[in-house]
Amino acid sequence: MSEAIRCDNLTIGYGTHVVQSALMFSLNEGEMVCMLGPNGCGKSTLLRTLAGLQPPLGGTYRLLGVSSEKAGESSAERAKHLALVLTERLSLEHTTVHDVVAMGRYPYSSFLGGLSADDEAVIADALQQVGLQDMADTYFNNHSDGEKQRILIAKALAQQTPVILLDEPTAHLDLPNRIRTLQLLRHLAHEQGKTILISTHELDLALQLSDRILLMSDGGIQLDTAQALRARNAFTAAFKMDIFHPLYATP
Repeated sequence: MSEAIRCDNLTIGYGTHVVQSALMFSLNEGEMVCMLGPNGCGKSTLLRTLAGLQPPLGGTYRLLGVSSEKAGESSAERAKHLALVLTERLSLEHTTVHDVVAMGRYPYSSFLGGLSADDEAVIADALQQVGLQDMADTYFNNHSDGEKQRILIAKALAQQTPVILLDEPTAHLDLPNRIRTLQLLRHLAHEQGKTILISTHELDLALQLSDRILLMSDGGIQLDTAQALRARNAFTAAFKMDIFHPLYATP
């Protein structure tokens, strides 16, 4: 199994503020990894660093074999390798769902020349996968927060990248759609060979559906199967509480 992402002594943060340091881990092609940890431990910072939105404060990472130290790669070229879905409330006036998803095709298409038939097929397929195929001509701003999140996931799918990073993709979804979304992402990893890294607070679903867990805390990170992490009480140490105690069980 080939490596898709590799971090070597990576330090992340903002300006002079270090959030995590000396991160060493690698993610493989064809696996879905859920990133868990308490608020403020650096999950979103790591995603933004790997996506190239902010520079590492130290060390390096490699994306599909290309080092973060490589200069000159355009944003369009990078967007062919990696898609990022952030949790944010967007407001796009007079923009249809189709047009939002079509933005995922920009690395491959010239919007001045319009979208090709192949582009349109990719967009339709992406909407089908998130269950919004009948809403292509509706306006983005008329949808609920949960539907908007699914539209943004469809945009990432239309980008057709081998790596997808998602920050709380189920934050505004009800339980059935949370399950469907993570099952969809798992399918993309296993059936299409994509590398999926998800920051989430969905502990129960992450334990059931992820191939491995990237557990982040003030003490650093651990990357292993859910069973192995639980066996060595890693979750209790990270969250500073026994999250598997019946008191905290989902009703």
